[in-house]
Amino acid sequence: MSWRLNPHLLIGLAMISPPIIAQAKIYISIEQAQKILFPNKTLTKSPVIITDDLQEKMRLSSSIRLPFQGERIWRSSDGGWLIIDEVVGKHEMITYAVGISPTGKVLGIEILEYVESYGYEVAEAQWRKQFIGKNAHDPIKLNQDIQNIGGATLSCKHITDGVKRVTVLYDLALKNGT
Repeated sequence: MSWRLNPHLLIGLAMISPPIIAQAKIYISIEQAQKILFPNKTLTKSPVIITDDLQEKMRLSSSIRLPFQGERIWRSSDGGWLIIDEVVGKHEMITYAVGISPTGKVLGIEILEYVESYGYEVAEAQWRKQFIGKNAHDPIKLNQDIQNIGGATLSCKHITDGVKRVTVLYDLALKNGT
């Protein structure tokens, strides 16, 4: 007796299993991130030209290969910086904002858009607050000074590496007031 796959069974299974759909979740806008990270401050758009040398130094410090886009940078009236960056989660892009104080310390990070179907816990305040006070001289490494979230490891790692590269950007190109 030989067993043969019934094609109707496959069609039936396909119809009862729900499709996996990942939809973009926009948490906050850039304007809202500005108000959260720099309340009652005026921000002025201050794009920076990212040279190949600067790009390479940022890549070496953070291991992120995706080029940094220097047009989404704002300077606050008190000398701080708001930087919007993107990293890959597991498969999709994560857009986030980093507030940097005039002395180069992270004021906070805000997740703007998260597309992955899981790992969204990186948007929770408890995880994001680990970055506050960090600067380019801190390790800013997952499982070293930043804790991981089970089920969101790649998102945690890539955001952590992204914050590291933003602090290096501040240290190499922004701290002298570009």
